[in-house]
Amino acid sequence: MQKVRKAVIPAAGLGTRVLPATKAMPKEMLPIVDKPAIQYIVEEAAASGIEEILIITNRGKSIIEDHFDYAPELEMNLQANTAKHDLLAESVKTAKLANIYFIRQKETKGLGHAIHCAKEFIGNEPFAVLYGDDVIMGENPVCAQLIHAYETFGKGAVGVKEVSREAIRQYSSLKLSPLEQNYYHCTDMIEKPAPGEEFSLFSILGRCVLPPEIFAILAETKPGAGGEIQLTDAMRELARTTGMTAVDFDGIRYDMGNKLGIMQANVETALKHPQIGADFREYLKNIAKTL
Repeated sequence: MQKVRKAVIPAAGLGTRVLPATKAMPKEMLPIVDKPAIQYIVEEAAASGIEEILIITNRGKSIIEDHFDYAPELEMNLQANTAKHDLLAESVKTAKLANIYFIRQKETKGLGHAIHCAKEFIGNEPFAVLYGDDVIMGENPVCAQLIHAYETFGKGAVGVKEVSREAIRQYSSLKLSPLEQNYYHCTDMIEKPAPGEEFSLFSILGRCVLPPEIFAILAETKPGAGGEIQLTDAMRELARTTGMTAVDFDGIRYDMGNKLGIMQANVETALKHPQIGADFREYLKNIAKTL
């Protein structure tokens, strides 16, 4: 079985749910304390053994490319000040996380279309997909958990969590049967189910590992929910034929396309931050007294 060494991060969405912050700033660059959201996603991929990453952007998102590049003027300034060498190390580290490439999705036709844009980059290899909206925090990188599932069961893998009956309308719903521990066999799925169409309350949240056969399926996938080419519709074909493995992953997921999700990510990350965590905790305790 081929090693999973490539990943795709679709980051071409318009971020309309968090306007006006995203009018000129890509939502993927919104900060979680002191790092942009997409850096957490790239770090997760790198920690999972991914060697090459393709970030799919669109017009107006070149700032993402700049973030993962070297910044000579900034780095020269930090180099000249011995008190800032730790900041220099952080800046340089960002540019060395992985081999990162970029391509533009010139038309907004949905997540499935975005992934199909990665066909030439992926070639005939399995690959991970880390959704640009979803930051997942935890000791064990979720991408690595899915790669392990792919290597163990030999099928495409999806990261899942149970959501509320109200939330399932905005996500996908999977038909599952237990395998072992936190693993399930997935044989069907539906995107944005109407009431009564749900298979379960388990939904794909932000991560999957796919075989290269997905590209042939995507080429034939018609527009679905929202008039867009849905990756879920293509994965449904995999589930119905060869089956897929669903992993009830270990980690906390934050929806960075949602205002509440952004605030939750910042608060919970700040509480664990080595520099500001203790002071922020005291601040929250004092604020809580006034609520």
